[in-house]
Amino acid sequence: MASDQNFQELEEECIRQANVCPHWLPDGDAFWYMSINSSGASRFIFVDCIKGVRQAAFDHSGLATELAKRTQQRIDARNLPFWWLNVARDASWIRFQLDEQTWQYSQDGTLQLWHGELDQGNFDFGCEEKASPWSHESIILSLANYTSKTITYSWIDNEGEPRQFGSLTIGQVKTQQSYVGHIWRLAAQDSDRSISFSVKTGISTAHIEELSDRLILRWEMDTLAESSNTKDSEPTTISTRRPEVFVRDFNVWLRNADGTESQISYGGFVDNAFKDDCIYLSSTGQHAVVWQCRPQTKRVVHMVESTPKDQFQPKLSTAEYLKPGDNVDVYRPRLFDLTSGREIPVNDNLFRNPYALTNVGWSQDGKKYRFVFNERGHQNLRLLEIDSSGGVNALVEESSNTFIDYHHKLYHGVFEARGEIIWASERDGFNHLYLYDLENGKLKNQITKGNWVVRSVELIDEETGVIWFRGLGMVPGQDPYYAHLACVQFDGSNFRIVTKGEGTHSWKWSPNKQYLLDSWSRVDFPPNTVVRKAQTGELVVELEQSQLNRLLEVGWVSPDIFVATGRDGETSIHGIILRPADFNPSLRYPILEQIYAGPQDYYTPKAFQTLPKLRQRADQGYILVVLDGMGTNWRSKEFHDVCYKNLKDAGFSDRIAWITAAAKTRPWMDISRVGCYGASAGGQNAAAAVIHHGQFYKAACALAGCHDNRMDKLWWNELWMGYPVDESYEKSSNVTHAQKIQGQLMLAVGELDANVDPSSTMKLVHALIEAEKDFELVYIPGAGHQISAHPHVVRKQNDFFRRHLKEL
Repeated sequence: MASDQNFQELEEECIRQANVCPHWLPDGDAFWYMSINSSGASRFIFVDCIKGVRQAAFDHSGLATELAKRTQQRIDARNLPFWWLNVARDASWIRFQLDEQTWQYSQDGTLQLWHGELDQGNFDFGCEEKASPWSHESIILSLANYTSKTITYSWIDNEGEPRQFGSLTIGQVKTQQSYVGHIWRLAAQDSDRSISFSVKTGISTAHIEELSDRLILRWEMDTLAESSNTKDSEPTTISTRRPEVFVRDFNVWLRNADGTESQISYGGFVDNAFKDDCIYLSSTGQHAVVWQCRPQTKRVVHMVESTPKDQFQPKLSTAEYLKPGDNVDVYRPRLFDLTSGREIPVNDNLFRNPYALTNVGWSQDGKKYRFVFNERGHQNLRLLEIDSSGGVNALVEESSNTFIDYHHKLYHGVFEARGEIIWASERDGFNHLYLYDLENGKLKNQITKGNWVVRSVELIDEETGVIWFRGLGMVPGQDPYYAHLACVQFDGSNFRIVTKGEGTHSWKWSPNKQYLLDSWSRVDFPPNTVVRKAQTGELVVELEQSQLNRLLEVGWVSPDIFVATGRDGETSIHGIILRPADFNPSLRYPILEQIYAGPQDYYTPKAFQTLPKLRQRADQGYILVVLDGMGTNWRSKEFHDVCYKNLKDAGFSDRIAWITAAAKTRPWMDISRVGCYGASAGGQNAAAAVIHHGQFYKAACALAGCHDNRMDKLWWNELWMGYPVDESYEKSSNVTHAQKIQGQLMLAVGELDANVDPSSTMKLVHALIEAEKDFELVYIPGAGHQISAHPHVVRKQNDFFRRHLKEL
């Protein structure tokens, strides 16, 4: 039986084999890539998409022989001493560099020095890591991991501190909002290789690649502009236009072509100032909208660092931290006629009590200014338009009796050339796209429909009226969380699913958007990668297919995919089951659930991946389960709404039904010994398990938990719990119900947690003490939010579950 480390290495090998990093030729119809087999040998592959041909880019053995003769070096054809090529469109020659010399190798076997200029690719070897500068130019950055390791990505904040935002598994592509000039750090897990880079202007994809000793970036610019719903009409201060609008002493000023200046607003004060980063000038230069802001509450969170590194005595630190119910920044757009130098009154009836406004920009003719209004409480959302006379019109309006998931599902695309708007809505019970008339705001048609959801808009070709989007659950009979790429016309016609194959799909576009590399996998099926035509989904050529042979030879067992009905006896609940490496079906094992029921997403792994932490936990002698109950995201609106004003629910009724159903057909699952663990919102869920469902969950570890939503960050909690703060917050609080606890509980907290206020855990500690309930507390001096991997926490958690689940 192989070790977990061996399993992980072989799993990574499966993923790496199908992780194709294409280097497209200028015409966009051909590319080359490096293929690495299971023994580590590499080959350069050439792909002609027009002919549908995949072939060796050249004779590797022939080149190795000729190169050895010319350089008097030992050359291994399986690992040639270069990693970058220029390739002829017909693959008649390749060019590469070795020892600062450029060589050309032709199909006829001729090797010669070449003295022209080699295209080195758009590579970025990184920059100095420093504090990110302040910037107002927003950009959507795409990150694609073509390395052999999981990559973490961290923003270097304005004070020079790294803040981890997420991670990319091998072959994964993600988008991340950033700002031009900001600094990011990419780091390979289990390695000292990292790279820091500065975000540049323009829509592009950062391909993360690797050399033996370092990470590198290769930037790929799109040749077909993607639609943007965050495009500002103009930068902050327009020096190339006259007149110029700027802010001085909290008010709006005008600088004319002759250099004279005049004040055109008088209502700006320190606590209600006009904002110099919210100046939007019309294309004609005749009007401007400037946002005025009443500032938010200045609430601060106090934390005591008990053992600071730079002094002996404790240190007090404070941080601004809004909590539910606090006042937020209130922005209001003000309209100015720059010809007369006066403000034009605008009726704010349609945008009172905002949580946030989002700039959309001026119309191309400069007569109308557009923005999105998100009302506090997230039950009303409007795309609004202000005309040059100050009239306000709602182009699109959305309302909900529960919540509008603006943070994950808001999409608004304005297409002036077509006179149309695309808008995302859950009004029919699933997240879909709708088409509106830009002139009058009337609904023209629903674009997508069905018992599945649009996850994101991937690409829009405004000229042809085609939308490509990521959809979940579109293929009947497949897991409703599996992602596929589909396309459809603006009018809803010609809908087709582009990707094929049972599993969850990811894709990489060719620069001209005519082709895509389609990769798909499941937790029990390794990835395959092919080239498809983007318009039709037609298979062009197969590239790589991973094999499980080596894993199966050493005793690897895939996670079990299991589906059961939830609390209503109808809705499918999906999860996975992992067994220990030394599994013995004649034994009965305690069950451990890794829980996170945050309503922002789903959390059960769907793609083939290494899952090292889950396997390590299972190998301690547990059946490890992960599943998504009602209240989590990306199913129907009804499924999601279970969380509304009710975070304590956490889908427990579905979880218990699912685990019970799994155990009925798996006698080695001991339903009398069930525990769970989770961090952050998962920490809140874990504690709630033994508070509200102690008859089922016998033990729980709650790490860095948000145990009372009134103590946590404003934006996350108001989205699900609503505004104003009402009795539902108290009813969902673990603190309120602490006296109900039945199972065993371990709490862990870092004293400097800047994400979830550590006082949230301490309030639960106090309530448990007051109720004379036994529990365990692990307090980590100097630690922040990420304590799950802290060695002391890991050791205490392992010991806790051993005592309360295994030694019964």
